[in-house]
Amino acid sequence: MKQSLFTILENTALTRDVFRMILSGDTSAITNCGQFVNILLDGFFLRRPISVCDYDEKTLTLVYKVVGQGTEKMSRMEQGEILDTLTGLGNGYNLEKSGDKPVLLGGGVGVPPLYNLCKKLIQKGAEPMVILGFNKKDEIFYEEEFKALGAKVIVTTVDGSYGVKGFVTDALKELDYTFFYTCGPEPMLRAIGKAAKTKGQYSFEERMGCGFGACMGCSCKTLTGNKRICKEGPVMESEEIIW
Repeated sequence: MKQSLFTILENTALTRDVFRMILSGDTSAITNCGQFVNILLDGFFLRRPISVCDYDEKTLTLVYKVVGQGTEKMSRMEQGEILDTLTGLGNGYNLEKSGDKPVLLGGGVGVPPLYNLCKKLIQKGAEPMVILGFNKKDEIFYEEEFKALGAKVIVTTVDGSYGVKGFVTDALKELDYTFFYTCGPEPMLRAIGKAAKTKGQYSFEERMGCGFGACMGCSCKTLTGNKRICKEGPVMESEEIIW
């Protein structure tokens, strides 16, 4: 974990309530896809945990949804503003378990952390398939970005307004794959656990107090006892979770 100051380079809307923020700063503490950062905002006591969508040596890309006062404030921030940020939080995904044809499943705001994962899987020679799940067409984001990486992309919408009608599990049942990676709301993770043909890794979305394991406010039950999503997670093995 490292505390650093980041400068906003870009903060643009992807949909009505989903924004992409590109930051410039010290990203050296970020060592794996699936990690997250914790942002301090003026006027708010608790930091806001946001998954890392992408990063390189100098920049950090966050894709976030406006769900409350904190993220609403973030959506109004402009180029040149400074953010106090804790980076390198969480464990991230294990790419060595992917096999040749992993499948990546993202639901809504759970889509962003899969982007850097997809990029790295392709770099190591895997052929990832990506399933992106949304409620309706006007909520879709990052479909073209995943395609630009070279991944096969399937989009599902609950109302059938675009792509496959239904949930990510409806598209999953038609595929053959070697491992699954996913991030999204807990009901989606539960459904994937029941439908999946292989083992995989879940990345949990959870409200957090501290973000680095001190408060025990984001624990989940596993076969080896309670684990902190912010510290031992957010990525957990599918076979260890007790639903």
